[in-house]
Amino acid sequence: MADIDFPDDLIALERSAWTEIQEGRLTVPTALAVHSAVTAFATESKLPRMDVELGLKRVVRHPQPEADAA
Repeated sequence: MADIDFPDDLIALERSAWTEIQEGRLTVPTALAVHSAVTAFATESKLPRMDVELGLKRVVRHPQPEADAA
C-alpha cells in the first residue's frame, strides 16, 4: 500500500475517534463522520476504501518518528 497524503481534516476526525475509543466513549456520530469522510476521500482519490481506512489508522495510531534534520 503506497503512502497516502491525507488531508488534515480527515486526520483530525480519525484522531477524535481514536481518542474516544481509548477513553471507552466512541459515539455513533463520530464513527459515522469518520466512515463518511473516509468513503468520500477514497472515492475522490480513486483509491480502495479499505486502503484509505487502514492507512489513516496507521498514520494516527502508529505515527512514524520524524527524521532528524542533519
